[in-house]
Amino acid sequence: MPVAEIDGIDTHYEVRGDGPPLLMYAPGGFDAQISKWSDLGVYKRIRLLDHLPAHFRCILFDRRENGASGGRVEHITWDHYVAQGAGLLDHLGIDRAHLMGGCMGCAPVTAFGVRHPDRVLSMVLYWPVGGAPYRIGSHQRFARHLAFAEENGLQAVVDLVRSHDKNFSADPRGGPWGQPIRNSGAFAEHYAALDLARYLLATRGMMSGLFDRDTAPGAEPEDLMTVDIPTLIVPGADKFHATSAARYLQECLGGAEYWDAAPDDQTEQTAPKRVLQFLGAAQPVA
Repeated sequence: MPVAEIDGIDTHYEVRGDGPPLLMYAPGGFDAQISKWSDLGVYKRIRLLDHLPAHFRCILFDRRENGASGGRVEHITWDHYVAQGAGLLDHLGIDRAHLMGGCMGCAPVTAFGVRHPDRVLSMVLYWPVGGAPYRIGSHQRFARHLAFAEENGLQAVVDLVRSHDKNFSADPRGGPWGQPIRNSGAFAEHYAALDLARYLLATRGMMSGLFDRDTAPGAEPEDLMTVDIPTLIVPGADKFHATSAARYLQECLGGAEYWDAAPDDQTEQTAPKRVLQFLGAAQPVA
């Protein structure tokens, strides 16, 4: 897998297919890596990557702190994820692209549209995360990590992470930097030596900034209302992907297309066709 260094952090990426560029922010929460487009939940069922590369140049990547990509301990905001995607487009020499996000990947896509509207041809928001249970669960996950780190120290976090292969969702005690700790001995050594008080502040700030509302996180609603980018929204319907979050995005993104299909009706026969129909209509005429 090729690697691009973006803002001093390695991004592992893959390009599939040919045609107009489609930058894809992976689903999977804090386990957002390329493989999740093929082996996670609804995405495993609808098999987008069996269809999209025949029409588009699909740019896939492990989000920072996930998969084989690197990371850095800092107060991470949605704009950090935007910068990773924009940096990857720069690395590939691409000025404008369609954007697609799945699950938590929808939040950086909307933030990208606000930050760099001139670079976004269209947005596909598939099963955006959101809803009160999602915010509460996210805060609980961070709280468990913060408590473990404060009580036991950062070396204990390193030791815990290295004792298993569970991600942040499966064992919240390991925190959002668990995968870079596993990937790199140098990162693990640096992490363990960090000032604990400063670390706790940065991590609390990350938690409160990323998950600050009971609807879809990401860009501010006032900013979304100024965005004029063709958008397709596909709703989920569970405690992490509340339908209300998808409807909220529809309200904020005036003119967005909303595919009102129940999850069971989103299949390999229907979902890729609907996404390709939208992307084809959103493609500018040469």
